[in-house]
Amino acid sequence: MSTIRSTLDPATPEYQQAAEAMTAKLTEVEAEFAKAIAGGGPDKVARHRKRGKMTARERIELLIDEDSPFLELCPLAAWGSDFHVGASTIAGIGVVEGVECMIVAPDPTVKGGTSNPWTLRKTLRINDIVRENRLPVISLVESGGADLPTQKEVFVPGGALFRDLTQASAAGIPTIALVFGNSTAGGAYIPGMSDHVVMIKERSKVFLGGPPLVKMATGEESDDESLGGAEMHARTSGLADYFAQDEQDAIRVGRAIVKRLNWRKQGPAPRAEVIDPLYDSEELLGIVPTDLKIPFDPREVIARIVDGSDFDEFKPLYGSSLVTGWAELHGYPIGILANARGVLFSEESQKATQFIQLANQTNTPLLFLHNTTGYMVGKEYEQGGIIKHGAMMINAVSNSKVPHISVLMGASYGAGHYGMCGRAFNPRFVFAWPSAKSAVMGGAQLAGVISIVSRAAAEARGQAFDEQADAGIRAMVEAQIEAESLPMFMSGRIYDDGVIDPRDTRTVLGMCLSAIHNAPIKGADRFGVFRM
Repeated sequence: MSTIRSTLDPATPEYQQAAEAMTAKLTEVEAEFAKAIAGGGPDKVARHRKRGKMTARERIELLIDEDSPFLELCPLAAWGSDFHVGASTIAGIGVVEGVECMIVAPDPTVKGGTSNPWTLRKTLRINDIVRENRLPVISLVESGGADLPTQKEVFVPGGALFRDLTQASAAGIPTIALVFGNSTAGGAYIPGMSDHVVMIKERSKVFLGGPPLVKMATGEESDDESLGGAEMHARTSGLADYFAQDEQDAIRVGRAIVKRLNWRKQGPAPRAEVIDPLYDSEELLGIVPTDLKIPFDPREVIARIVDGSDFDEFKPLYGSSLVTGWAELHGYPIGILANARGVLFSEESQKATQFIQLANQTNTPLLFLHNTTGYMVGKEYEQGGIIKHGAMMINAVSNSKVPHISVLMGASYGAGHYGMCGRAFNPRFVFAWPSAKSAVMGGAQLAGVISIVSRAAAEARGQAFDEQADAGIRAMVEAQIEAESLPMFMSGRIYDDGVIDPRDTRTVLGMCLSAIHNAPIKGADRFGVFRM
């Protein structure tokens, strides 16, 4: 039988403790996400509404199909920085007239929707997702352009935003701009470079330089409407393709544009009949132990996310620290690699390499479920070829061409993070559970390594080793690494696309797989040289 038989017992104290810890971490994440939802705060939102405008989130809600989900991406961008959580912009995948689109909306209640360095990083990540998955783009434009105090970090690399927009169009990816307010200076090029542009009567303002700048540059007297108003662009300049009467009308027109795109997915369609998992997704809350040194069986996770809990395991008796196998998720075929006991040995590396090659041979996307402390170290393992075998796995991941998705459930340390397709290896999407941790190694291990090196250096110089100072340094380093390995820290730096509730994993992965299939699914024709 290929159906997973779960042995999870939610009544055990261990499960209850893990579920309580996960719930507490989810509460912390939700509190930070609430800051992004709140925008610039009650006063700024009230002032925005007083002008007769919808918030950016209300515009998105009206734009997407009724009762359809919106997968927000990088919602914690800029967390832990001097900038607003969410990086002053909202971005995510929503269904419009049955078409999955990437929707990007600056939040005008946060510093006028201006772009700071984290806005730029977030938008560049969103553009990667657009390009790789061939997602039509809808920009809900209302922004004051660059955040001027930080322009030195925004101006030069910010040109890539315009490059990406025009290259998307050249690749046949539709780009649509709905202009709800100001789109000035560099921001004027968003409608200027989009395939379809909708402007709103007496609302949209698009110009390279506003009246004050024009006055300073040329001495010419002008007003907003004659310089860059919607009616002028609809009647005179031709920049506006559609002239909407109000915000609701602009959204109606935007939906009509998508409806007429004649959009077709290039990847294979999913199975028509989808069977739900046999086990309750609520039970995902208590699977990851509070202490990540304690292993857990990833099959318990797989059983709660794949169709029918049906999983054909590949090489189950070989390299058992890594679970590999085939399944379907929301009707889409998928290959899964999941860490079982943390450490990756030579056997696991060779098994993963073969499995990745097979997935590429059958054009099957891959899902990586992380809980690894890295590749095994020690004299026996070095002599056994762990470097070349680990490199073999990383080679396979690097050169695999089928789409990859990574979910960090527990630990994701060292080169194991790379072998399991971390951010640097260009997975189509990366998500983390609140229980995840990611760093070059665990805090205690890293602090211990620094201590050993310092002790050896002191002995080599013939100096006494200061044990008290060493203890203080170890505690400080361990605390620093612990803080920097937490998911909100990593998500704030856009090292993942969001921290998700474990119970939502199946839904999130289903939306990602559906989005991925907008583009062709084609495996690699060749790999690099494998050291045997």
